Amino acid sequence: DIPLYTNSQIKSVSGSNKIEKIVIADSNGGLSEIKVDFLCVSGGINPDVHLFTQSKGLLDWDEKDLTYKPAEAFQPTITLGSASGQFSFKDINDEINSKLKIFKIKKIDINIKLNTNSSYHIEKLWEVPASKSSIWSKSFIDLQNDVTTKDIRQAIAEGFDRIEHLKRFTTNSMGTDQGKISSINALGIVSDLLDKKVNEVGTTIYRPPYAPLSFAAIAGRNSYEFYDPERKSPIHQWHLKKGAVFEDVGQWKRPWFFPNNSTETLDEAVQRESKHVREFAGILDGSTLGKIEIKGKDALSFMNLIYTNSFTKMKPGSARYALMLGEDGMVKDDGIICKISDEHFIATTTTGGAANVLGCMEEYAQTEWPDLNVFMNSITEQYATFNISGPKTKEIMNKVFPKIDFSNEAFPFMTFQFHDHQETQIRILRASFTGELGYEIYVPANKSLQVWEQIHNYGKEFNLIPYGTETMHLLRAEKGYIIVGQDTDGSITPIDLGLTWMIGKNKKDFLGKRSLSRSDTKRTDRKQLVGIIPLDRKDSLEEGQHIILNQTITTPIPMLGHITSSYHSPTLRHSFGLAVIKDGHSLIGKKAYASTSDQKTIAIEIVKPIFYDENNKKLVS
Repeated sequence: DIPLYTNSQIKSVSGSNKIEKIVIADSNGGLSEIKVDFLCVSGGINPDVHLFTQSKGLLDWDEKDLTYKPAEAFQPTITLGSASGQFSFKDINDEINSKLKIFKIKKIDINIKLNTNSSYHIEKLWEVPASKSSIWSKSFIDLQNDVTTKDIRQAIAEGFDRIEHLKRFTTNSMGTDQGKISSINALGIVSDLLDKKVNEVGTTIYRPPYAPLSFAAIAGRNSYEFYDPERKSPIHQWHLKKGAVFEDVGQWKRPWFFPNNSTETLDEAVQRESKHVREFAGILDGSTLGKIEIKGKDALSFMNLIYTNSFTKMKPGSARYALMLGEDGMVKDDGIICKISDEHFIATTTTGGAANVLGCMEEYAQTEWPDLNVFMNSITEQYATFNISGPKTKEIMNKVFPKIDFSNEAFPFMTFQFHDHQETQIRILRASFTGELGYEIYVPANKSLQVWEQIHNYGKEFNLIPYGTETMHLLRAEKGYIIVGQDTDGSITPIDLGLTWMIGKNKKDFLGKRSLSRSDTKRTDRKQLVGIIPLDRKDSLEEGQHIILNQTITTPIPMLGHITSSYHSPTLRHSFGLAVIKDGHSLIGKKAYASTSDQKTIAIEIVKPIFYDENNKKLVS
């Protein structure tokens, strides 16, 4: 037989490391002691109002049933039965007929005689007074987070009398049950402590899901491309039709190379594309690069603080290559800044760093310089970007945009202009990441394919071809341009890169300025960016190879640095690379060795990190 104790309550629970005994008190004060090893606790008869409140429905406290019930719906919502707080069969039957008559269904009248008593009384029992006074005696209210009634009282005493604040201070109802067991009792205790009605205390927000779910259940059986968002440029379909092979850069799909036949490999395509750009012209889809618009009356002050460069004397309509540092003085990102006015700038970022740069800007605007009136907005997906480079570039631009004067006098290097073209406004920036004469064209995304195809149609006369990111990497390395994240690793300063000219000397402050004065960042033996070429031009260098001074490899290997970028150049007709080497700037002209995986070495010469057009004649031609 299973005994049933009516009009009774559990007075105490005791045990060591586990439940061993409970004491039951009846209404007359009689006590019964029972040995147990398991105790189940109910949260009471409470309607499942979670979905109702998640649709912004309002609840009302029922003093008879001592629970919250659905009251006023915000969305077209129908609750029935126990979900609406009806616990008798007759009331549920009547409610169904009343609320579902809008569907014009036949009235339901089920006559079932149940041996129930509709007259009942629920006594408030928010907590059970401790049977004995002891520092070890505790009255738990949330069994998942070990919250006690003493914690509730302490929170109220310390001023956390708002139910949302109390929830977070005590962690009551923050377990996986989200208060299904403890919340009503907690509300009752708080109402008594504050001498308020439970309705005045209110409830915490009922958060979805109603029941815990695994991520696998939400994702479903097959996630595939939905595992991580896949971003594509506005002319992605054009690249597909041209047979482009893609690579993942951050979340973006970027054309890696354009094979001219089914058998051409990556290396073959890169040699062909890079040679073609140097001799004729090529176009790159640079739409994936981050684009951030900065506006406000204090935009100039903000830009001077967030970047190492100074923009104060910079003329509207001009552009500047800029560096962003972290607080530790290390290079965080780079890009080109276009100054429209002192109150309006457009900054580009690396493809993978766009979100981080915007987040950094917003964080410092809110926390470090809240007095500055400045706003940032990502416009990465609003505009497509086309980079045209090569000796024939200016002739192509004159064909596509015949009304624009592209002469050096009218359109000098590192300036930009806005123009109307085919019923839309475009921005043209004279800049280059290849070392050749180049322009960047910024077009609204919805007009980008039209302009892209027009450029290709006019460019056929001048042997214009599309090229991919791998060719772009080769071309920029020949010019000595860095890629943040490849030639830097979070431990490289502008000084290490030989970019001290990009640090505003008269600026009182900027992000990372103080760290550049630390003894560690001023050491001469820090790893510094240099160029390297093999003494035997037939040798090939590989990224990641360590640089050592001695030809003989000993262990442990005394490493000077490593190769960050390496390519075979059809222009130079040999392999070359960029590397970060300890005190590398003072070693230029010296001999060193690159170690190989088979414990051999390649003799190299350390040179300046620029291999093509050192005097920039092609850039300004």
